[in-house]
Amino acid sequence: MSEAAATRTPWHLWAVGILSLLWNSYGCYDYTMTQTGGEAYLRQVGMTDGQIAYFAAMPVWMTAVWAIGVWGALAGSVLLLLRSRWAVTVFVASLAAFVLSLVYAYGLSNGGDVYGQTGLIMNGVILAACLFFLWYAWRANKQGLLR
Repeated sequence: MSEAAATRTPWHLWAVGILSLLWNSYGCYDYTMTQTGGEAYLRQVGMTDGQIAYFAAMPVWMTAVWAIGVWGALAGSVLLLLRSRWAVTVFVASLAAFVLSLVYAYGLSNGGDVYGQTGLIMNGVILAACLFFLWYAWRANKQGLLR
């Protein structure tokens, strides 16, 4: 087998990488708009007064955790597309930040009450996406697709 054939990027890496990039880009967009657009943006996306107040009361350290989660996920997507083995490590850091945000929302604050079942479902979808992208990067690394 030629070296070019052995190092060819499989179609599924491109598909998952691009899907990951699009998904995680929205997380970064939402983070940026929440930070810069504030209450106007939150109202535009349909948040209630209670949800907006929850965001306003969020501690600075939690905003930093959120930033690490979304920007880390975007970096992981780019690293996956670049076929870098660092994608796995960065996706782990992003997942850890998301899990910490869940601990804050459901254990250290009243986020579960504020967002209700819709928030629980959305957080479940986000968690599933985080786990899938991490699993895929880990698997690609184990198969030698990442360098």
